[in-house]
Amino acid sequence: MKVNAQIITLCLSLLTACNPMKEAEEEADCLPDIFPDYTSIVIPYNIAPLNFEVKKAQTVQAEFVVEKIKLITVRGDNEIQIPLKKWRNLLASAKGKELNIIVSVWNDTHPKGIRYRPFSIYVAPDKIDSHIAYRLIEPGYEGWNVMGIYQRDLTSFEEKAIVTNQKDKSRCMNCHTFNNYSSDDVLFHVRGENGGTALYTGGILRKIEFEKLPPHKNVGFPAWHPGRRYIAFSSSKSGQVFFGAGEQVLEVFNTGGDLLLYDTQTGKMVTDKRFISKAAWMDFPVWSADGKFLYYCVADPRNLPREYRQVHYNLCRVGFNEATGLFSEKIDTLYNAHAQGGSVAFFSASPDGRYLLYTKADYGIFPIWHKESDVEMIRLGDGQSVDVSVWNSDCAESYHTWSSNGRWVLISSRRLDGRYTRVFIAYMDEAGKPYKPFLLPQQHPIDNILRIKSYNLPKFIRGEVKLPTDLVNTLFFPSK
Repeated sequence: MKVNAQIITLCLSLLTACNPMKEAEEEADCLPDIFPDYTSIVIPYNIAPLNFEVKKAQTVQAEFVVEKIKLITVRGDNEIQIPLKKWRNLLASAKGKELNIIVSVWNDTHPKGIRYRPFSIYVAPDKIDSHIAYRLIEPGYEGWNVMGIYQRDLTSFEEKAIVTNQKDKSRCMNCHTFNNYSSDDVLFHVRGENGGTALYTGGILRKIEFEKLPPHKNVGFPAWHPGRRYIAFSSSKSGQVFFGAGEQVLEVFNTGGDLLLYDTQTGKMVTDKRFISKAAWMDFPVWSADGKFLYYCVADPRNLPREYRQVHYNLCRVGFNEATGLFSEKIDTLYNAHAQGGSVAFFSASPDGRYLLYTKADYGIFPIWHKESDVEMIRLGDGQSVDVSVWNSDCAESYHTWSSNGRWVLISSRRLDGRYTRVFIAYMDEAGKPYKPFLLPQQHPIDNILRIKSYNLPKFIRGEVKLPTDLVNTLFFPSK
């Protein structure tokens, strides 16, 4: 044991020696002003380094301490860049423990240095899925330039394109989804000329033109049944209205709204007359983790755009029999917008079947444009609300999704500037307690500001997507 202790001490000394430590002469009884805000958060033990910057610093130093043992010290100008290998070793040592960070700053105001009160990060024993996928879109309302669906390795900073429209910048791609977090089962839509739905499964890429299949409807917002055979879609027509004054730039709305079920084995649409009706507008289908229920939202039709403030969506649930491909007769209303207020959209069922996340706004179907929109959650066992207010902000929260182990949640939020949607990661423990979200780590923190693109529909995947790019281009972006 004594020999092991000596080896550990030697290793720690070598780590610290890589960045000779300076001693600040002043102390401040406050936390450092760092960006992103990584104070008092919970992180997975396999996340990328939490690099951060300190404004107005000329030199910044961060000491990383676990159980009163200083493991590494990192210095920089105004930015802390943590070497990946050292970070991974650090998290391995801190797994299931508190990681304390002591930040010291030198600048013209504090030429001899000022040391701030340490802040803590809890390193959870729960890992996070290795990758996420998202669409990156530029600001704009009627057109776009370069658009793509990308994947990011959460254990590092590597980002790769899954598919882009660089061969034809007039084309839109959207609604990417995966079956049960698998990078081998991929679906996305390509709109416009030569468009259709890309379905990649079993190593085979297919192009499906749903408008040519009875009942001849366009489709969107897919939800892949965990059994792989069925895919639920909604079918509606989107519109938008712009505002000349006020905080809200525009309102996006859907007119109509049907639910459709595609059978990948027969290549046919399965329809239920209850879900193809002009008497109700339905949208955003999502399966339960066991595939026994389909969740969706439904609203009474309104005269749009004139009555856009009177559109209120309920949350409903219908049973599903995978063996027959049929929905049950009973439909449950889990959130009644008329009685409880507001309007709900964007649903995400936890993998353990205990919880359902949704986004609530005052009205409408697209909460991304609603500053008041928040993420809310119900416990499916008794229908009671669970307080997840710590995940929300004063700006719009919109899309969300669970990790495969149900411990981590991706939250789309505009909280940084009220304009661009970025990805935040939040933890929920086994008892159902939520914790403060943190911004998706970037190698250079300023990239969170300089990258003027919104992250759209972030989703967890358990590996890297490898599509046959040449075939994608042949099917959807043929040379003109």
